[in-house]
Amino acid sequence: MQRSFELILVEHGAPTLAAVKPANLFRVEAASRAEVLRSTKKWAAEFAPYGIRICILKECMRSGSFLIYLYREQWLTALLQEPTCQAFLQKVGYREPHQLQSLLAQLSQRLCMESEFPHEIGVFLGYPLCDVVGFIENKGLNFTCSGYWKSYSDPQQAQKCFERYKKCTAIYKQRFAEGTPLLDLIVAA
Repeated sequence: MQRSFELILVEHGAPTLAAVKPANLFRVEAASRAEVLRSTKKWAAEFAPYGIRICILKECMRSGSFLIYLYREQWLTALLQEPTCQAFLQKVGYREPHQLQSLLAQLSQRLCMESEFPHEIGVFLGYPLCDVVGFIENKGLNFTCSGYWKSYSDPQQAQKCFERYKKCTAIYKQRFAEGTPLLDLIVAA
C-alpha cells in the first residue's frame, strides 16, 4: 500500500513543521509524476502563509522518485547568510550566496549533474557547519557520533538534538494518525 504524500511529509518533515529544524529533505516515489507535482503545488500554497516552503530539488525519471525539500524560509535565509556559512558555500563553488533561491537552484543542479553527492547539503538542512566540514574533510569517517547526521563536534549536544528530532517526529506521527490535520501540526515561527 502506498503511503500518502501527507504522511510522508509528517514522517520526514515533522521537525521543520514543529519549528525545531530549519529544513528537511526526503524522497518520494509516486505512481505518477503529475501526482507529485500536484501534491507539491498544493502544499506549497497551504504552507506559504506560515513561511514554510516546499519544492522538488531533484527528479529521477528512471526510478520515478523525487527529492522534496521542506524549509522555513526566514530561518534558512538567516542561517545561510551567516558569514562563515557564506564563506564555506563560496569555497565549494556557490555563486550569489546572499540569494536563497539562487543557492537552492545551484544545489538542485549539483544534485542532478554531479557524479558525487554534494555533501554541503548539510548546511541547507541546518546541520552545524563544523560537522558538515568535518564530514567532507574526513570523508565520512572519524565522527564522534551519528544520528540525523555524522557529528564531528560535541557528541552530547548532537545526541540531544537527535533525540529532540526523534521525539518530535514520533509525536507528530501519532497526532497525524489520530486525525490531526497537517496544517494544525504547524508551529508558528
